[in-house]
Amino acid sequence: MRCSDGNLYVVKFQNNPQHSRVLVNELLATRLAEQAGLPVPVSAILEVSEWLVEHTPEMHIQLQHNTIPCQAGLQFGSRCVANPLEGQVFDYLPVKMLGRLRNIETFAGILVLDKWTGNTDGRQATFWRKLRERKYSVTFIDQGNCFNAEKWSFPDCPLQGVHADDEVYAAVRGWESFEPWLSRIEKMEEDFVWSLAAEIPPEWYGGAWDELERMILTLIERRGMVRELIEAFRVSPRMPFPEWHDKIRRSSCFPQSEIA
Repeated sequence: MRCSDGNLYVVKFQNNPQHSRVLVNELLATRLAEQAGLPVPVSAILEVSEWLVEHTPEMHIQLQHNTIPCQAGLQFGSRCVANPLEGQVFDYLPVKMLGRLRNIETFAGILVLDKWTGNTDGRQATFWRKLRERKYSVTFIDQGNCFNAEKWSFPDCPLQGVHADDEVYAAVRGWESFEPWLSRIEKMEEDFVWSLAAEIPPEWYGGAWDELERMILTLIERRGMVRELIEAFRVSPRMPFPEWHDKIRRSSCFPQSEIA
């Protein structure tokens, strides 16, 4: 959708088939990633009017057995990473082309965020370049399954929240490969996290502030667990970091932490 600032946004509506809480997850995790210095789209809270929904036939959600109109009100917006008239955007880049990715090292950084926020989806990314550019950039999208989607819990299994291709982690050689993002997340101010929570429209979480508060408290406590969670992925049967040669010990899943 083109919005009043002139930019194009991918919009997630409150009545999407997943849950209204995924809007909370999108806004919160995207802003946390931005604070850590990771390449994520500009996020926004967008107001969509009843008039626009009524007069735009395309603004309907196709469900299994019926179609419903998009809900008017405040929605989540993710700004398009490139104007279609000025560049190209892809949701997949072949492994043989990863050498043309100018910020491939940020895959280590987004892994830090995904482990911290308990992302239960595979890591989603878009690859884009401006016209006439040879190299691509990666931008990380789709934070809806952080905090375990609508459940707001943290199952913490090693292979959750990771990218499908191990090649994006080929340059990881030790803890230094996760900097500066790891330190920024471990030291992120509690007041900043709470300020993000305060911006979230209450209708996105049904006004259940106590549940959002419990999730935020757990998230803040988890800053000290991130290295352990990365280590669990490192020693998993997938062995994603072949250039990291420190001695390792194997582990599996962590116990599930339910907070909702």
